Amino acid sequence: MSVQQIGQDGLDAWNRDLRATCGHFDTELAFNRSLFIGQVSNVCRGGLSLANLRTNAGSIRRQVSNPDHDDDQDCFLVSQRSGFSRITQNGLSIQLAPGELLLMDSVGSLEINPFGLMEHAVLSLSRQDVSRQLGGERNTFGKISSSKACGRMLHVLMDQLCKDTPDGEGAVGEGKALQSAFVSLLGSAMEQGNGPAADGSALQGSHLRSHVQKVIDESLAQPGLSPMSLANRLNISVRHLYRLFEEQDDSVCRYIQRARLKRSADDLSNPFLRDESITSIAYKWGFTDSAHFSRSFKKQFELSPKQFRSSHLQQAQGVA
Repeated sequence: MSVQQIGQDGLDAWNRDLRATCGHFDTELAFNRSLFIGQVSNVCRGGLSLANLRTNAGSIRRQVSNPDHDDDQDCFLVSQRSGFSRITQNGLSIQLAPGELLLMDSVGSLEINPFGLMEHAVLSLSRQDVSRQLGGERNTFGKISSSKACGRMLHVLMDQLCKDTPDGEGAVGEGKALQSAFVSLLGSAMEQGNGPAADGSALQGSHLRSHVQKVIDESLAQPGLSPMSLANRLNISVRHLYRLFEEQDDSVCRYIQRARLKRSADDLSNPFLRDESITSIAYKWGFTDSAHFSRSFKKQFELSPKQFRSSHLQQAQGVA
């Protein structure tokens, strides 16, 4: 069999499996067919249907609503397991880094753009239940917060589900309970940044500083978070943003780094995330250089990330 034929067979199998799992999508390749990677697998974990997608496609696109192709039964909770991607639905684009979560709808136009090879875990949830929980279908697309308590719980649940063993007895009843838990947490887990940009121009003094810190805490996972992007989002000048932190003998960049290191430390000390790599945790919280992350972490906590994790997991095990 020729390389070209192998590539065509792989693309055909990918399209068939993807459409059977996620609906009618069309795939555009980033490379020639012989270099295409596309794998879809389905497993049952805790009584829930979990799909794993691994691909280096250029784009995966679903066109505007088509009655012959639409499946309006599901919403999908997407976990970026590795690599990076951008997902666009109904004109709104969200970038995902390893460890991040996003909710997307099975209805309406949708485009997924992998940046190289990436892997998604996709959990199917009842669209009717999700819409009811979120107060309407217009809210069924958005990023899951990594700072809000409910968002962090969803991250832990999804990570555990991805790493769990295959289903055993009693999985159906367990699945109903887990589905209810996932849907219930969604209402308070969506990032506010999915809506209109926050406007801080009407706030002053400590109220504005508190607002800025809240926006930062909800945006830590974005690698491009910077004083310039924050100022633009808040509709204030960069100089005004700097002054807010200088009044407290601080800086906006130091605040962002401390907050990212704190979130990383929380994940490193979490027993449920013991199998997640240190690099993956660093990337999840916006660090793009693992060496820089290690140096900054050791300066902040006087232990390397590996030493910190080992020490805290041993303490947790001793308490248990």
